[in-house]
Amino acid sequence: MLVSLTIRDVVLIERLSLSFRKGLCALTGETGAGKSILLDALGLALGARADSGLVRHGADQAAVTAEFELSGDHPAFAILKEQGLDSDSGDGALVIRRTVNTDGRSRAWVNDQPVGVGLLKTLGAELVEVHGQFDTHGLLNPQTHRGVLDAYAGLSAQAAQVAASHRAWRQVEDARHSAAADIARARSEEEYLRHAVAELDALAPKAGEEEELSETRAVLMHREKLVDGMNAAYAELSGDRGVERALSSAIRTLSRIADRAGGTLDPVIAALDRAATEAGEAIAALQAVSSGVDMDPRALEKLEERLFALRAAARKHGVDVDALAALREEMAGRLLLIEDQGDLLAKLAKEAEQARAVFHKAAEALGAARREAAGRLDVAVAGELAPLKMEKAKFRTLVEPVDESEWSASGIDRVAFQVATNPGSPPGALNKIASGGELARFMLALKVVLAQTSTVGTLVFDEVDTGIGGAVAAAVGERLETLGHGLQVLVVTHSPQVAARGAVHLKVQKSQKGEQVTTGVAELDGDERREEIARMLSGATVTAEARAAADSLIAGRG
Repeated sequence: MLVSLTIRDVVLIERLSLSFRKGLCALTGETGAGKSILLDALGLALGARADSGLVRHGADQAAVTAEFELSGDHPAFAILKEQGLDSDSGDGALVIRRTVNTDGRSRAWVNDQPVGVGLLKTLGAELVEVHGQFDTHGLLNPQTHRGVLDAYAGLSAQAAQVAASHRAWRQVEDARHSAAADIARARSEEEYLRHAVAELDALAPKAGEEEELSETRAVLMHREKLVDGMNAAYAELSGDRGVERALSSAIRTLSRIADRAGGTLDPVIAALDRAATEAGEAIAALQAVSSGVDMDPRALEKLEERLFALRAAARKHGVDVDALAALREEMAGRLLLIEDQGDLLAKLAKEAEQARAVFHKAAEALGAARREAAGRLDVAVAGELAPLKMEKAKFRTLVEPVDESEWSASGIDRVAFQVATNPGSPPGALNKIASGGELARFMLALKVVLAQTSTVGTLVFDEVDTGIGGAVAAAVGERLETLGHGLQVLVVTHSPQVAARGAVHLKVQKSQKGEQVTTGVAELDGDERREEIARMLSGATVTAEARAAADSLIAGRG
């Protein structure tokens, strides 16, 4: 509920701090005293459009701070959490502050965290409902009617089950559509895939083949020079004066005199022996390399044909040569998708049909429960309309099926609150058919019936008593007081019968200092309250009879 409202430099209000408590709070005052300014200030905190005209003349900035005291599980905290804002105030407090400059620009904070106006509007819809001739929230929005009816009828658990079955159905449908799109995409390129796979099968690329072919090509391009050089080296190593013959001769010569050298020649002989072995292996390797050079004139041509074919295929498919083998496997897999996933599509279609049936059955049951509850709600609201001098008005809760294209997690029904204010006139939307005073009384009747189902803890009724008096005004006051037993209700009223029912009575009044006129608010009690209600009864001149009548009204308060 709203616990305090601080207003600075808004229109005629210079400085004003108001405290509120649970129950019915009546705001009275003469016409033009500035009661609407209070509503404008509260509306500003709740996300209403900022207007530079709200800034008091001579001030640079208007500011409004509204503090609410909420339960820890109030939807407002969930909204803040969804926006990534710190919602833990530690004591259930929610403080909204908004400023407006003379150029019309505004800024807003929630618990000292900067926020946008859009978030303020969302929070405002969860905190306060304003009914009357000014801003309206909550029940006037047809999007809320389905949830209100479900809450009234205790259908929240059943509605949650319908929402879960709808999600399950949509998940299967999404999977089916995704699979169908994949298969359609594959089928559209099936001919290309088959041709490409056949080409790659004929080419049979291997990973690392390009590097191997490039190295071999480099050898073949210089094979004559290579062979000539290798032959010349072989001749030097193995001819009559070759290294093997020289090493063998040296080893024999040294071996004949080694025993006379006292072992000093043994390392030399061993080293020569190793050299001879290495030379023999080098000559053998040279012979192998030389004989391995393909001297076929077409060898280079064949190799280049292969290398160029691989590179052409790689360019065609936009990949590296080494990736051709993997590309072939990927394309073959897409062909298998066409051949094998027809069964998957049929399976998903069957699952989607079953999930749809589950959802539809649950949604039909919910719709039947809604229609039954709608009848009870209509009777209950009708019972509240007669004492409010609206016995000829009709209230109807419309529950009707919608096309499958409009099915949602909320079910297969559209719920709308409709009214007909005159006999014989067709019913229509609340905010389209009813006038300002009628609308406020419709909202009052609805709120009395729905008092225990809304998470909104503060209701504001602006001149709900317009055009009524006597017993009807007394009935309005009684119902507002009844609402105040469970909620916080603020009512701007000109009716003494309504004002007398308030647990708190605030009087809005103007005062003048020199040429400056300001609006202030005083909480009335005792004689002050009796005097204000007497003024409302008698007008400019307060009589003893008016004071006695005021005492009677106050004494009759429940």
